Parts: sequence; C-alpha cells; structure tokens
Amino acid sequence: MTPAEIIYQRRIAVLDHAQRTGNVTEACQVFGISRTRYYEWKNVADRYGLEALIPKSRRKPQMPEATPTHVIEALLTLAVLQPTIGCRQYADRLGDQGFSIAKSTVQKHLVANGLGRRSQRLARAAAIAAATTGLVVPDAERKDEPFGFCLATGGPGELVCLDSFYIGNLKGVGKCYQLTAIDVFTRFAVTVIVLGTPTGAMTARFIHQALRLYRRHEVRVRAILTDGGEYIAGTFVDALAAKELRHVRIPARSPNHNAVCERFQGTMLQECWRPAFHRRHFTSIRQLGAEADAWLITYNHRRRNHSDYMRGRTPQEILDNHKKNKAA
Repeated sequence: MTPAEIIYQRRIAVLDHAQRTGNVTEACQVFGISRTRYYEWKNVADRYGLEALIPKSRRKPQMPEATPTHVIEALLTLAVLQPTIGCRQYADRLGDQGFSIAKSTVQKHLVANGLGRRSQRLARAAAIAAATTGLVVPDAERKDEPFGFCLATGGPGELVCLDSFYIGNLKGVGKCYQLTAIDVFTRFAVTVIVLGTPTGAMTARFIHQALRLYRRHEVRVRAILTDGGEYIAGTFVDALAAKELRHVRIPARSPNHNAVCERFQGTMLQECWRPAFHRRHFTSIRQLGAEADAWLITYNHRRRNHSDYMRGRTPQEILDNHKKNKAA
C-alpha cells in the first residue's frame, strides 16, 4: 500500500465514523483532526465523490543548482551506448560535449535511473538491442583481473609491451585473436585482429606493422617485452634480431609483469568489444579490424586516462609534450 492510499483510507474512515455515530466532534477527537479539516474533506467528497480525497501528486521542484534535464538525457543516452565505462569517463565525454558535470553527480543520476552498476547498463543495452534488432547476447562479467605491476621508462619507445588476447569464436568468422602492442611511456597502442591462434610468423608481421606506425609518430622502439607462448618462436626472435630490438621476457605465470598491456586489453574489452557485440553481428575479420581501429583513434587521441600515471592525459598528449620538451 502506498502512502497516498494510506492517507485516502484514513480520510474515508473519518467520514464513515462521523456518519455512523452522528457526532462530528467525537470523530474529530478520535482521529486527532480539527472540525475545519473534517468539513473540508466532507465538502470535497459531497461535491466530487470519494475519489477526490486521494492526495494529488506534486510536481518535483526544479532547483536552480540542479542538473539540467537535457544533460541528464545526454548522460542516460551515453550510458546505454557505452555501458562499460565508469562515471569519470562519462563526465569526460559530457565535458567534450560542452557539459560541465562532476563524476559524483554522474553516479547519482545513474543510480537514480537504475544504471548505477555496469551489469545494469549492460542489461539495458542488451534489452534495447534485442527490442530494436533482435540481437540477444549473453554477457558474463570477468571476475579475475590481473593485479598491477609498476613499469616505467624514460621516453617513448624504450619499452613496448606485446601480448595476444582471445576475442572469441565468432559464428561465420572463426576463432579471433587480437595482437596488441603498447608503449609504456606514452600508452600509445597498436592492435591487429588475426584468425586462429597467433604464430611466430603472425607476430613478426605485426611487429613490422607496429614499428612502421610508431615511426610515423617519430618514436624509435628499442625493446619489446613479452611473455612465453608464441613469442619464443624462432621466426619472431629472428625478426626482433633483424630489427635490432632487445627482447625482454617476463617470468612464467606472472601476467602482472606485463600489466600495462593487460590493463589496456581489459579496457578494450569493456569499452570496445562488449558494447560492439551488443550492437551488431560481425561476419568478417575486416569488420572486426574496422571496429578496433575506430576505437583506437578515440583511445590514442581523445579518451582521457585517469590512472595515477596518466592523470587525465591522452597518449597523444604525452607524446606531443615529450617532443616539445625535447626540442626545448
């Protein structure tokens, strides 16, 4: 029973008691109201019926400092389009649109609209996708995340982390893997999507592509950090030797020693692949590559990273500032 229904039943009880006893004063004393209030209710009931005694809902007042409605609508739209990012990233995206809003305010509005948790936003995005496109995608949250490990370098290209990431076995495409290279100093990332388990030849070709892209940004790579797996293949080792790159290997069963790359792949999983798989079906590896390339542009140039190291900067900003300081 709602509070409005409780109030309505009490008013009906007052009128009924007065009618049964024939004594208005006694009814008012029993229910603790004034005679003036009793006659107000009785006149309303006589004129409009008993349903008129139901309390009317009031419009919620708009406070001067309250978040504007159009900003809240933009936030809720963003929460459904990009359900896997956090409140600080939402505040950054709204700031790019010209709206100034604090991350705590973002979280307050998300909770008020039932979107405070990532699982709730993913469920809402999946429901909208199912209603509009008929695409139903089950989602399972990953519980075991690699814990952090401190990696630091003195400049761009001094150490580039390399790793592979299993995207999934997609219907009509096959088993897809992502090869990732990310510079420790700038966090500038390069990826490529391959079919099947990565081999030494695939990683050697990927290294060639990554070095070419880093050269475009005037970054000279000096060392590559990897784990075991396909990175001990002779083809890959020979490719590094031919390019005069130092090969640094992390200890066995210690993915935290490659934490920069592991953290990036977790971010890409949450912000790129999971929302993408909720929106559409992928039928070719080219579509996967185009999706990854489009997200990488945002990551490298526009998405602000709020880790202790990045402090709200983008990889491109760190690279540009390093070039300016070096020139000075």
